[in-house]
Amino acid sequence: MAGVSLQCGDCGTLLRSVEEAQEHAELTKHSNFSESTEAVLNLVCSFCGKPCRSKTESELHTKRTGHTEFTDKTLEAVKPISLEVPKGDVDMEEADGASSSNQSEEMVVPEVDQKLLEELEGMGFPKAKATRALHFSGNVSLEAAVNWAVEHEDDTDIEEMPKVPVNRKTVAPSLSPEEVKIKAQELRERARKKKEEEDKRMEREREKERIRVSKELLEAKRIEEENERKRLLAFRKAEKEEERRAREKIRQKLEEDKAERRRKLGLPPVDPDSAKPSTPVVEEKKSSLPVRPATKADQMRDYLRSLKQNHKDDEAKVKTAFNTLLTYVKNAAVNPNEEKFRKIRLTNATFQARVGALKGGIEFLELCGFEKVEGGEFLFLPRDKVDMAVLSSAGTELNSAINNPFFGVL
Repeated sequence: MAGVSLQCGDCGTLLRSVEEAQEHAELTKHSNFSESTEAVLNLVCSFCGKPCRSKTESELHTKRTGHTEFTDKTLEAVKPISLEVPKGDVDMEEADGASSSNQSEEMVVPEVDQKLLEELEGMGFPKAKATRALHFSGNVSLEAAVNWAVEHEDDTDIEEMPKVPVNRKTVAPSLSPEEVKIKAQELRERARKKKEEEDKRMEREREKERIRVSKELLEAKRIEEENERKRLLAFRKAEKEEERRAREKIRQKLEEDKAERRRKLGLPPVDPDSAKPSTPVVEEKKSSLPVRPATKADQMRDYLRSLKQNHKDDEAKVKTAFNTLLTYVKNAAVNPNEEKFRKIRLTNATFQARVGALKGGIEFLELCGFEKVEGGEFLFLPRDKVDMAVLSSAGTELNSAINNPFFGVL
């Protein structure tokens, strides 16, 4: 029994007739064909009349248009075909082959519906791509040409102008202007909906990315706050230990002064056995805290301690310097957008008397982010270098230096 279709042995495509096989061979350069008993489907859309050659084409058409009803006309078009040449036609084909071998067939651009071509070009398709889509979709409609272009988007020759033999005629059914407008409107509406869906998808992706970044920032902030809390606990512990050592040193000094006064008055020294046993001096233990590099807070504390020790004979002057530095830091933190709170004239007499003349004051401000500008005439804190964490740490160190009576004693 002769087959009802031809199958390409190179790509597996089913073809309805010898003519389709010849056209397929010209386009793909495939030449291995065999008869097949599998019929090429002929499913016709009940809504728009579009023919579909396979279930895949009908499903794709349903996705694009929403049309779900198809009429199966496969059996009406099924006719046995054969690759065998009738004997009576052998001589005629040989003669035709001999005559055609003597002259090369001229290839030209196929004729397509110019109105449909203009519509496709108006939609942004290149002329070569639009011509190819119209030719291979059969010049049926604008929709069929667009569907063909979408399905063959990845073809290597999609941007090349198609060529057909000069003696091949292409039938280009024409549409009325009203039908052309309706088709164009449908395609524009479909493109608009597709763009809206793509925009919504991109918006969802951006929202997911925003949520992910927010979670990462919150986690980083939590870790930073936890580290800061641990650092403050370690600092307070070290500060309490410093206060304890200072009190012990003062107590020992008072005991020594008391013994010296008794000696000068001729009184016998206090009997060690009857005297209240003093608190044993606890040998200092090495800190079990891990060694870490000096932070800005440590450097700030060192400058403040140095300033107090260099002027330990003038407590009022030291306290004035600490309060003045605290005012500068607080103003910069509360009003970061106002330049006047971020700029200090170094030659100002009040500044020099309170801070500038004391070693460690200007260095403390530089740790807070202030920079010397205009030839060293001003200290200026740039807006983009205002670090609230650094200013907060500076305020903490200044408050400790002002309120801790044992600060800088050792």
